[in-house]
Amino acid sequence: MPEKRNTPHELRVYKIVILGDGGVGKSAVTLQFVSHSFTDYHDPTIEDSYQQQAVIDGDAALLDILDTAGQVEFTAMRDQYMRCGEGFIICYSVTDRHSFQEASEYRKLIQRVRLSEDIPLVLIANKIDLVLARKVTTEEGKNLANQFGCPFFETSACERHCIDEPFYTLVREIRRKEAQGSGTSSEKLHSRRRSRWWRIRSIFALVFRRRRNLN
Repeated sequence: MPEKRNTPHELRVYKIVILGDGGVGKSAVTLQFVSHSFTDYHDPTIEDSYQQQAVIDGDAALLDILDTAGQVEFTAMRDQYMRCGEGFIICYSVTDRHSFQEASEYRKLIQRVRLSEDIPLVLIANKIDLVLARKVTTEEGKNLANQFGCPFFETSACERHCIDEPFYTLVREIRRKEAQGSGTSSEKLHSRRRSRWWRIRSIFALVFRRRRNLN
């Protein structure tokens, strides 16, 4: 008899949103995590949602990742996916000080939408392979992460340096939060958010499909 394999529907799905300015490498980091491939050009007409199975601390997981590529048509949906996401990765580039400063604005957006909730968050500084172009120090990144109260990683999508760790750590943060809370009301809230999440992903896919057809 063939060995039974878990399907995505049997796995715990972790809804992850990756935020950051355009050009910081959000999509490159995500693609390296999902497909172990790198491209220095990301076509914005490609659907920006990805899934990856992983075994983290012995437990299987399906990471459902929404890359919010900064598309104008999604600005109105921002509050929706921020309400539905279970964990967030804020990404900036060490070669772009403005993207570093904007990281705090993304954190404020999450806080505004989720109010009093303790939201699992990871801060990553990408493009550390571009040593000569660096404008943001490691110490500055660590200090910002301390202000956010979250883990911090420096990454290179080009060299696949420290790519898996931020995603695995975020799943651990989500699990830690779940372990702290329980009850029927919590389950109902998760159920509503799961439903909204899949609707948002469907809208993303539809818009990107229309953009590809127009091009």
